[in-house]
Amino acid sequence: MSDPIHSTHPAVIKRLKRAEGHLRGVIGMIEDGRPCLELAQQLHAVEKAIAEAKKTLIRDHLDHCLAEAAEGLPEVQKRSIAEFKAITKYL
Repeated sequence: MSDPIHSTHPAVIKRLKRAEGHLRGVIGMIEDGRPCLELAQQLHAVEKAIAEAKKTLIRDHLDHCLAEAAEGLPEVQKRSIAEFKAITKYL
């Protein structure tokens, strides 16, 4: 069973495709013998883009899927879930 498409998925896909293109550019830079400092800077940018896409995807899952699963639970459990969702923003 696959997860439904959430409103953030198109933005995540766009970000990952941009990172994919950027990574191909970095590979070309390596093949062209560009300086290591430039390579490291560009790889850092690719890494950050992928990390942001991952965070967006996880937060979206928590906001929609976890909230849906919490429906009908006692208030004390709902508060625990809300606290969990809040603390994940610091990951």
